[in-house]
Amino acid sequence: MDKLVLKGHEFESRLLTGTGKFSDKNLIAPMLEESKSNIITMALRRINFENPKENILNYIPKHITLLPNTSGARNAEEAIKIARIAREAGCGDFIKIEIINDMKYLMPDNEETVKATRVLAAEGFIVLPYIMPDLITAKKLEEAGAAAVMPLGAPIGSNKGLLTKPLIEMLNDNKRLPIIVDAGIGAPSQAAEAMEMGVDAVLVNTAISTAEDPVMMGKAFAMAVEAGRMAYLAKLAKTSKYANASSPLTDFLFRGDK
Repeated sequence: MDKLVLKGHEFESRLLTGTGKFSDKNLIAPMLEESKSNIITMALRRINFENPKENILNYIPKHITLLPNTSGARNAEEAIKIARIAREAGCGDFIKIEIINDMKYLMPDNEETVKATRVLAAEGFIVLPYIMPDLITAKKLEEAGAAAVMPLGAPIGSNKGLLTKPLIEMLNDNKRLPIIVDAGIGAPSQAAEAMEMGVDAVLVNTAISTAEDPVMMGKAFAMAVEAGRMAYLAKLAKTSKYANASSPLTDFLFRGDK
């Protein structure tokens, strides 16, 4: 399978995962193994060096790429500060910009996200901005130096799937950066559907971490993402308004029978 490339960094898996909502943090490592995910996101507040049992970094294998997010940021200034702290804490250069000041629907602030991306990309961060799907914003993020664009499929944690599919398709048809669908994917079938569209990856957290068996669910998502990518590369057959027989319609069974 072809690789996901983000600012020159190659990843075997096109499934990104998260650390939130696990009932037992010890499930994170086996989930990562079964899901084959190479990148995992986490909130900076989960890094607690004073309490090893609460420090999320102690539950993530060392070979996994960390994607700290700026959860809690209400504007670009706060997101930039969180990103810098994450780098100083040893989390590396990857950062997911997440700026939310709408507390009811948790919609991202696209304008502030562009501002933060411009500053952090200039500082050498590999920036993955989380946005409400919008073509103009995506173009601005490209100009700002983003490594990818992460449009939401549905509100965070809703598991409603690809409610924004037409908007994501617009981004995908005009992309110059990788498109990673983030938020809202609630089932492996929805992840496969996203990959069949031609997006480059998906990020799944709630649907895996809140499943009765997160480890098995991680594997299910891995298989779905691979299947969806293969279907896209194989070029899906076009749909038709009418029936189209897959075998010749002949009358050989009744030949000569008047």
